[in-house]
Amino acid sequence: MAAAAEELVGRRGRGPEPGPGPGSPVGRVGGEGSPGGGGRRVFSPAGEFREFSRRQLRDMERLFRQYDAGKDGFIDLMELKLMMEKLGAPQTHLGLKNMIKEVDEDLDSKLSFREFLLIFRKAAAGELQEDSGLHALARLSEIDVSTEGVKGAKSFFEAKVQAIHDASRFEEEIKAEQEEKKKQAEELKQRKAAFKELQSTFK
Repeated sequence: MAAAAEELVGRRGRGPEPGPGPGSPVGRVGGEGSPGGGGRRVFSPAGEFREFSRRQLRDMERLFRQYDAGKDGFIDLMELKLMMEKLGAPQTHLGLKNMIKEVDEDLDSKLSFREFLLIFRKAAAGELQEDSGLHALARLSEIDVSTEGVKGAKSFFEAKVQAIHDASRFEEEIKAEQEEKKKQAEELKQRKAAFKELQSTFK
């Protein structure tokens, strides 16, 4: 009887036994707070970002973890700075802050994994300005999105191919214009020379 009472008191002192629920870390990467309270909610990338395949999500998570130098489940401003430098698209301090601000839903001035995935969702939907840092991140990250049969994946891949094609076409048009101007200048030069030569024959 005494032992049972002692065990009951011990349980009351410890509080309720933990179990899976809103505070469980299962399925949560870079913990997200619930919108309506101080608790936590389980974040399932595959459940929320169904437009991406598991392979794509694994590639995105691998990239996220690669630059999460502090291993705290977030990419802060300095880690994002290093990431953009490694990707070959360095940003100013203000540019980095604006990148985070565009997807920082919980306003903690750093990127959780869920917010990191929002970058690729926005890129797939064409919601990122082409000259923005986030667009450069999505374009240069080399995430394989060519898997067909997944909603949004094929269109995202085609959008990337189209963007590359458009950029190449733009460069070709500029080159063609430059060549045309050079050709016109050369023809004008030749006409002037021919006119001078014709004038000299009548002197």
